[in-house]
Amino acid sequence: MAKLALFGFMLLALSNPTLAQKKIVCYISSWSVYRPGNGFFNTSFVDPNLCTHLIYAFIGAHPNGSVKIIDKSADISKNGFTKINKLRETNPSLVTMVSLGGWNEGSTTFSTICNDTSVRATFVNNLYEFVVEYGFKGLDLDWEYPAQRGGIPADKANYVSLIKELRAKFAPAGLLLSAAVSASASASATSTSYDVPALSANLDFINLMTYVFHAARDGKTGQNSPLYASSIDTDKRYNTNATVQNWIKAGADPTKLILGIPLYGQTYTLSSSSSTELGANVKGPGSPGIWSRQAGVFMYNEICSSMKNQTDWTEVWDAEQAVPCAYRSDQWVGYDNMKSVGIKSKYALDQGLGGVLVWSLDMDDFRNLCGAGKFPLVTALKANLVV
Repeated sequence: MAKLALFGFMLLALSNPTLAQKKIVCYISSWSVYRPGNGFFNTSFVDPNLCTHLIYAFIGAHPNGSVKIIDKSADISKNGFTKINKLRETNPSLVTMVSLGGWNEGSTTFSTICNDTSVRATFVNNLYEFVVEYGFKGLDLDWEYPAQRGGIPADKANYVSLIKELRAKFAPAGLLLSAAVSASASASATSTSYDVPALSANLDFINLMTYVFHAARDGKTGQNSPLYASSIDTDKRYNTNATVQNWIKAGADPTKLILGIPLYGQTYTLSSSSSTELGANVKGPGSPGIWSRQAGVFMYNEICSSMKNQTDWTEVWDAEQAVPCAYRSDQWVGYDNMKSVGIKSKYALDQGLGGVLVWSLDMDDFRNLCGAGKFPLVTALKANLVV
């Protein structure tokens, strides 16, 4: 009887695309091996069956088209590349990829490479050889961002050329190609960097970085990754739903869009500890976390640990934006919890998207410090997805 039920479910999944397997793409930051104490993370903590795709961040590029290993200690000496790929021995269905770029790698080197057809061809070959040499199953492009941050207008077309040339090299070898893209919901900003239909046609999937919509730069408190707009927003574009709809309207195949979910919050130092509402004035970013050690950022394991150990936190559910915020003294954080990531994964399913991504796996409560089990956020978002 159980076999008949399983067979029936499989038929239903095949006939209904919303029930097809959804991607759970988990980035891992290579520098998490340097975090102190309970913040220390490496691949030994990873359950190989938790995510469908693991993406190791980052590698870089030299202007001559050679691949740059950014951190030889973490990547080579500490066997970062080897260890992530070794996880496939436990779960052969797991897809391991490496990400090229990131915010700190900037835009100008990629712009220079891609504007020269000869150097670009060398770059493509070098990337292919790198992925094969280290045993990855694909490459994620995280150029932040074409035609911006010192780039040139030709970057938009050159980026498409790079992707097409990579696809021609990767696809015959069964290697995947994805790209992490800006979450700007501004149609003009999106069109500045991306030929969306061309990206959609030539990439296996597109990772929407739907976070950091608000930060201390705004001068007031705001949610890191709201699902929807707030009634106090004067510009209704700074939210996840607006970004998704913008990319679909621009020509993206929804089934290739992967919804970004941050496993960290944006923090603020309030101008007045008595003014704690959304949109309250702030002095600047919040105090650094004990493990992340970065002003303005609070990893989820830091958030839940702090709330567990310091009971004077006040948590507020933002029903309009479908995310929580919390405050304590002059510190304020907008973040995601198990409830909000569950809602977001259900949203991805309802919109017919290809799945969800998290930045980054090492920011979840991977040690079960807070009592909800290991990786509670990824587990909660996964519960709504058929995998």
